[in-house]
Amino acid sequence: MCHLAAIVLAVALDWLIGDPEKWPHPVKGFGRLIGLLDRRLNNGRFRKLKGVLLVLTVVLAAFGSSCLLMVLSYQWHPVAGVALEAVLISTTIAQNNLAEAVMRVYHLLEAANLPEARTKLSYIVGRETNRLPEPEIVRGAVETVAENTSDGITAPLFWSVIGGAPLALMYRAVNTCDSMVGYRNETYGKFGWASARLDDVLNWIPARLTGFLMMVVQKPAMTSFHGAWSVLFRDARKHKSPNAGWVEAAVAALLGVRLGGTNVYHGMTSVSQRLGDPHQPLTSAHILQTITIMRRTVFFFLLCMLIGGITIELATTWGECPSSL
Repeated sequence: MCHLAAIVLAVALDWLIGDPEKWPHPVKGFGRLIGLLDRRLNNGRFRKLKGVLLVLTVVLAAFGSSCLLMVLSYQWHPVAGVALEAVLISTTIAQNNLAEAVMRVYHLLEAANLPEARTKLSYIVGRETNRLPEPEIVRGAVETVAENTSDGITAPLFWSVIGGAPLALMYRAVNTCDSMVGYRNETYGKFGWASARLDDVLNWIPARLTGFLMMVVQKPAMTSFHGAWSVLFRDARKHKSPNAGWVEAAVAALLGVRLGGTNVYHGMTSVSQRLGDPHQPLTSAHILQTITIMRRTVFFFLLCMLIGGITIELATTWGECPSSL
């Protein structure tokens, strides 16, 4: 029950203040550690094994330090434990910051300021944005909200329900490893293999739960519920990522648009299969609709996690009660 209280408080903290830029943040520490290990280990022979060493080191640092903090704070006082755990969990989720970043792109599109919209989009996506037309800017914004609904919000919440702040921070550490070294190129193809695969494993259940919940909380814009579910199951596995396809295909099905296509990363062209049916062209309004899907999904995901956690707690307490004669 302390974990559940901390989770609710963490979501409230993220909603109210997000991640202030100048505040200390665990992910910044993860990034510095990963950068150091990257410079020291990503060379010579046995790069795949060295990549395993990197992700294990970062995970143990995140999990071990957070476990120590949790033990000390809960031993001091349960309220202190809940408060600290809430703060730590809040650093692993990014609903507020994600919405704010994407809304900047939306407002610039509404003002017909494409150059600045491309610049703001480049802060939240990995693809090159300097030549994108408006529909492609919208696609980038919609896809990043869809993917990060799982990666940046529901997945850390899922792991926090299972193991509190330590597992939430462990997940965020792996996710940071993947974002920094999990590339399929000459530099990181072997060294980042372990980070990418472990990130896929940790996101497998949350991504599917999130995609399914998206389909439940939002009415499809251009088709029936049956038609939208058909699109989800038809297209989810087309994505290069084993997990991102479930949330991106869900959003595409609900909006009645087509996502995926050609992106450029560091001068290299990448073509992904199309997701969804093009019932209507992408417009800036779809950014707002995607944010609505994200917010509803997160709310009901949290509600489901709370109901499940409380049910398990009550069942456990009931089972421990002595039976009366």
